[in-house]
Amino acid sequence: MRAYLTVWRLPSAKVLLLAGFAGRLPSSMVPLALLLMVQQQTGSYAIAGLAAATLGIASAVMAPVLGRLADRRGPRPILLTQAALYPLLLGLLVAVTLGGAPHLAVVAASALAGASTPLVSGTVRALWSRTDPRNRPTAYALDATATELVFVVGPALVAALAVLAAPAWAVGVAGVLAVAGAVGVAGAARSWVPQAAPSATLFSTVLAPGMPRVLVSGSGLMLGFGALEVAIPAFADSIGTPGMSGVLLAVWALGSVAGGLWFGARVLSASLPRQYRWLLFGVTIGLAPLAWVSSPWALGVLLFLGGTAIAPTLTVQNSLVGSLAPVHATTEAFTWLSTITVGASAIGAALGGALIETRAGIPGALVLACAGAAAAVVVTLVPGRGPLAPSRSRETVAA
Repeated sequence: MRAYLTVWRLPSAKVLLLAGFAGRLPSSMVPLALLLMVQQQTGSYAIAGLAAATLGIASAVMAPVLGRLADRRGPRPILLTQAALYPLLLGLLVAVTLGGAPHLAVVAASALAGASTPLVSGTVRALWSRTDPRNRPTAYALDATATELVFVVGPALVAALAVLAAPAWAVGVAGVLAVAGAVGVAGAARSWVPQAAPSATLFSTVLAPGMPRVLVSGSGLMLGFGALEVAIPAFADSIGTPGMSGVLLAVWALGSVAGGLWFGARVLSASLPRQYRWLLFGVTIGLAPLAWVSSPWALGVLLFLGGTAIAPTLTVQNSLVGSLAPVHATTEAFTWLSTITVGASAIGAALGGALIETRAGIPGALVLACAGAAAAVVVTLVPGRGPLAPSRSRETVAA
């Protein structure tokens, strides 16, 4: 606990943790609320899915562009601009949906809202990367744990608001949380000093020594998670208790939270690449038995135990990205990580869903989940250009 208290006492740490949590909640709330809202209004899951997918794709595509701009000029003006723009565009999205506008208008409004999503996550991680190296692993562990909680609290909040009021209310609450988070993180970033940036190509940050292996391995891991997130609801439906899917996913996330809190208090002597490789192997081992489980209770226990390796893995992954990213492109590097892994998760969900419809069934999707994590381990074993965790100087400032 002493390590966590040390981080908690850092300047602006409370703001980064609390505002960062609030600002990330919309990422787990808006897609689900939009899906429910559009489906109720149009009666079509196809249109609802298209709108939610468009929102996610627009956010993922814009994130690296805004991340590069934040590194050049500082994240504060970007966050404040988004804090003003995002709720207005969410309001437009609600208006066109509930107003019965053509489907194309709903999809276009989804794209606009997605493109204006506040750059909270990348900014928070970039600010943590500037803390004292002795505190950085614990800070990343807290960040990874908070991210896991986002995907427990967000969907639960949407479900409650959808039942008590309407999905549109969940979109409105998400907009308020996004503003609070963006403004809070912008305040914590006011001391940000942009680094001189050499001329660079669009993909220069992605191709920095060591980064491709981290990004590709992260994609394999998230592809597996995407397949698992489809397989669990299908499993719950197959045993006649579809409501159990939310419980199983929450148990999985809570296992990750427990593992993240334990890991963040540890001081390990192993190098970051070695930690990352072994943690990915731990995730693979945790996923391996799931395809042979038929009891929801056994599945819940295995998901909790296997989940304990997830937040530690993401913690080390963030540490690697922070150490590998060019000093003038930290925010951009973290946004690339988010963009690529979100895309991989979507692909995994699509492949998992396709497998469930074949003879492979739910076990096939669960095997795919394990295969994605195993592929991530293999990627870390492939020699690459330059050291995976180079020793270089980075300005150390209080978060």
